[in-house]
Amino acid sequence: MAAQGFGRPRPVGPVTIRDIQRVIDTVGIIQIDSVNVLTRSQYLPFFSRLGPYDVSLLDRARDRAPRRIVEYWAHEASLIPPTTWPLLDFRMRRAHADAWGGMQRVARDAPELVTAVRAEIEAHGPLTSRETEAALAHDLPRRREEWGWNWSLVKNALEHLFWAGEIGSSGRTSQFERRYDALHRIFPPASRAAAVEPGLRPGEGAAYDRLVEIAARAHGVGTVQCLRDYFRIAPEPAQRAVDSLVAQGVLLPAMIEGWRRPAYLHRDARRPRRIDARALLSPFDSLVWTRDRVAALWGFDYRLEIYVPAPQRVHGYYVLPFLLGEDLIGRVDLKADRGAGALRIQRLTWEPGRGGSQDRAELDAELALMAGWLGLDQLTA
Repeated sequence: MAAQGFGRPRPVGPVTIRDIQRVIDTVGIIQIDSVNVLTRSQYLPFFSRLGPYDVSLLDRARDRAPRRIVEYWAHEASLIPPTTWPLLDFRMRRAHADAWGGMQRVARDAPELVTAVRAEIEAHGPLTSRETEAALAHDLPRRREEWGWNWSLVKNALEHLFWAGEIGSSGRTSQFERRYDALHRIFPPASRAAAVEPGLRPGEGAAYDRLVEIAARAHGVGTVQCLRDYFRIAPEPAQRAVDSLVAQGVLLPAMIEGWRRPAYLHRDARRPRRIDARALLSPFDSLVWTRDRVAALWGFDYRLEIYVPAPQRVHGYYVLPFLLGEDLIGRVDLKADRGAGALRIQRLTWEPGRGGSQDRAELDAELALMAGWLGLDQLTA
């Protein structure tokens, strides 16, 4: 929990860009997601650790030069420091084999389209997919009976180029559309060379070592499974990286009571005597990514039920675990009803033995804080 930033008190005064940077440096990855029933998921980990803050600070860190975070496929779609982006070159180089079917097909069957799309982004970015299609239709008109500038093909070409690390994202629109742009316009000078020139990116072994170390810093202590899940690394290279980091003294073999698998402690991990946190966690918060880890540490069985049919949901649609002290003590299904100006508690479930008056008072205080942050003046059940 200390490694995830919950050992520090929240800022007393207004949150600054330095506070935002501290969270980025601490967790290493911020997962993004399109679901907006409460707020976009990338904003929540900062609220959980810092309390109420101006979300334009995060937007500025992502959208304006010199960018402090950029987007790529890290855990899932994620925001990462620009210096981390070149470490994922191994994933970029496998775009033709590992990307989703539509991206592979357009790269294989319509290479001239991919070339045209890249040239358009290089010349006129940042552009959304729809803007790119319109620009191509204007700049390079084609007959529809050939394949035209079909939106789905253009979108797949953009996503192939994005996956392959040939173009990047300079941010998102308010409708969550990715704004594709040339790499040299996205990356700050300090990390631009490694981004633009693949030959300057770290070798695969060194990249895996660095990614696993980032994961280890963000975990404090964890198994190979925990560490490799952070950047979705395959088992074999993850184990090699762990062995390398152990040999270097960066990771220390550890035993965790009740865990059967070997664990590893980062040499710089803080080990505070206690944690006194209070936070509502995004379903996509890095503290709860690895569900087996959450179950082992807290006995908390947490599953995302967004894609479960409503009658079959146990805890609700957009469920946030409630962290109090050192324990996950409950979960709340929340919805921001912006029309009514209300933060709605759709469902509240306490863990066994929790939910007394003090627990409820702490939850109500955190919900009131969240409602105010979201600009909602009511809290309703």
